Formats: sequence, C-alpha cells, structure tokens
Amino acid sequence: MKAKRTGTILYVKKYKECVEFYNKKLELPILFQNSILTCFDLFGAYLMIENDDRDSYQNLNEAHQKNFSCIRIHVDNVKKYAISLQSKHIEIDYQEHDWGIVAKFFDPDGNLIALKDEASFLQQIIDYQ
Repeated sequence: MKAKRTGTILYVKKYKECVEFYNKKLELPILFQNSILTCFDLFGAYLMIENDDRDSYQNLNEAHQKNFSCIRIHVDNVKKYAISLQSKHIEIDYQEHDWGIVAKFFDPDGNLIALKDEASFLQQIIDYQ
C-alpha cells in the first residue's frame, strides 16, 4: 500500500464546541469546513470533526459503547504544553512514568487526547530494535 494521506475522523455530538476546542484551544489550523464537518491539519495528518446526529450513533447498544481511542500528540516538553492548556481552562491529568511523560485531557465530546514526550518514544523504538 502506498498511502497518500492519513487522518482520523471523530463523529461528535457537540460539534460546535469541538470545532472551537480544536481551533481555539489546541490552535489547529482549519484545512476546510462546511455545515457538517471541519477538517484540521493535525501536524501533517488530518483530523476531521464531523457532526453525527444519526439515531444509530446516539443510541448505541452496550456492545459498541467501548469504542475507545486516544489522539496522541508528541511534543518536546509535555509539562510546558500542559501548563499552557491549563491556562485555557482545560483539566489536565499530568503523569510522569519510567516509560515517559504524558498529559491527558478530553475534548468537549469526551474524546481522549494525550500529549507524550517524543524523546522516550524514540528511545522505546531504539530499545526494541
């Protein structure tokens, strides 16, 4: 497979709040948007926020409610960005572990986002090889 582009689509209930969150608080630039979706540049990949008001999405049965994922963004200084996000009234769960540093938080629709230190991630790759 020779991919031309990769991205993630988040189907959200709180569309306007999520668009504002990713644009104003995380400062992601908008690539394009229309009345039902907004596509952001996510550091070379794209993140599409799409309004999903289908009954099938709103009323998922228990078997499908555990579709859980995390958008992870690698940075050089997790603490610095965590403090910056806290100043924008985002609740941050900052954690330091032997395997690295993460700062976890949620968008207005409850999607998990985590900042991760790039150095320890690269070290994990080197150690594995």
